[in-house]
Amino acid sequence: MTPEQAIQEATKGNLRPVYLVLGEERYLADKVVHAIKEATMKGGIAGFNEDKFTAGESNVDAVLSASKMVPMMAKRRFVLARGLERWEKKGDSDDDDGGKGPAEGKRGVKDGSPLDALAEYAKAPASSTVLVLSATKLHAQRKIVTAAKKEDFLVNCEPVSRKALPTVVRQMAKERGHDIAPDVADHLAEIAGPELGYVADAIERLSLFVGEGKPFTEDAVVTMVMKVRPGSVWDLVDALTRRRLDKALAVLAEVVDSKDGGLPLLGLVASNVRKMVKMDSALRAGANVNEAAARAGIPPFKAQETAQTLKSLPRGTLPAWVRLLAEADRALKGSKRSPQAVLETMLISMCR
Repeated sequence: MTPEQAIQEATKGNLRPVYLVLGEERYLADKVVHAIKEATMKGGIAGFNEDKFTAGESNVDAVLSASKMVPMMAKRRFVLARGLERWEKKGDSDDDDGGKGPAEGKRGVKDGSPLDALAEYAKAPASSTVLVLSATKLHAQRKIVTAAKKEDFLVNCEPVSRKALPTVVRQMAKERGHDIAPDVADHLAEIAGPELGYVADAIERLSLFVGEGKPFTEDAVVTMVMKVRPGSVWDLVDALTRRRLDKALAVLAEVVDSKDGGLPLLGLVASNVRKMVKMDSALRAGANVNEAAARAGIPPFKAQETAQTLKSLPRGTLPAWVRLLAEADRALKGSKRSPQAVLETMLISMCR
């Protein structure tokens, strides 16, 4: 089931005895766990019927023992076991002997696998307990994973794709009572994503800044999240395509912010270059200018201009730019040089 479905069920009080919350998007996972906990503990005394465990710090017997306890002055108990991937040893899956002989490999799973013990519990769970199992990733052939899929208690919390992120941004803004235009949502997705935790933080700051019920504007995003406007990035890319190093460095000096490490600005430039690569590919495949721009996510008013730019670029320019952007990304994350110095070096190389 999706996180939204799990939260909706919990809100209505339709709780399952076991949930496996699986995926790398921690914001969604935490939101699901919180909703299930709130629904489970409703009407009970806080602290009396709640247990939390972390794999590796606690053993599976403690989790199972807590799950089988009778609730105290409440209808249900809430038990959370986090970090289940710590109990999954390399090569120790139900269908993988890890390079050992059949008997030796299977014995390790059968005799002492905490995950298999949880799968066994899930066959006949305590009706008065809601057990939530949480992990970023588990082997797809694990008994607990296959059982969760079959019995429909698996909640997938995978990262949101870049394509879908603007829609999520608009939904999150709507939940806070604010409108946001599609192009502004896309800008916010580019600079705050892909992790939803950062997007939620940006939405929170914007909500406090604009005031109750007012729309999120580009000016608000520039003020509260990042001082770079989409137009400034297009100016920067335009200077690069024209080999105008002086203009490119001037734009960079206006918008670079050493406090954010230079990565948001690099991400915006990379996004625009990726769009140019996509449009170039679509044009080579026979699409007309407007269709190619639409496929690449380039605004209609920039379609003709971008097409002309692509025609003027020397052969091999875009692949070289992609490589230089990747090098700058590594340098910003691992070098002791200032973000501005790294980005200036990249611009000089891109203008050559």
